[in-house]
Amino acid sequence: MTAAPDPRLATAADFAAIAAITNHYIRHTTIHFGAEDETAAGLEAAWRQGAELYPWLVVEVDGAVVGYAKAGPFRTRAAYRWSAETGIYLAAAHCGRGLGPPLYRRLCEVLRRQGFHTAIGGITLPNPGSVRLHERLGFVPWGTVVRVGHKFGAWHDVGFWQLHLQPADHEPGPLLPPAVAFARG
Repeated sequence: MTAAPDPRLATAADFAAIAAITNHYIRHTTIHFGAEDETAAGLEAAWRQGAELYPWLVVEVDGAVVGYAKAGPFRTRAAYRWSAETGIYLAAAHCGRGLGPPLYRRLCEVLRRQGFHTAIGGITLPNPGSVRLHERLGFVPWGTVVRVGHKFGAWHDVGFWQLHLQPADHEPGPLLPPAVAFARG
């Protein structure tokens, strides 16, 4: 098997591909709870709003973006600023080809280098592939919210997985920008 391509930081030019990937999951799955398609401009605006703190990474195959992993705020109160919620999406045709683990691992490494203490992934259940990915990278389950999302005529549970990026005695400080942390790793 060929080694997975190296992830890179997302740029504004990536958001048409990111929107296409996202919209597949909105239209056809309960993995994403959106009800309306996302636009490239809307996703780019969300990225720009948090770009000074939260990384978005992409992976390309043959020059085309086929997956992305992102971080954002877990919650907005000040005490949560060292925790980030993470997510990963691959184009359907590229699932199961070994692209997810290095992409998600790199996102977590960037977060660790930035100074984040914890990464939290939310997974609509059941989703054995996502559970396997998270647990393969060291995330541990910490709870399930039952019947929290309604899509396609049914209620769905969401489980949360947590990865400690720093030791328990980590003393938080200022968070580095994503580009600085990415360049260091």
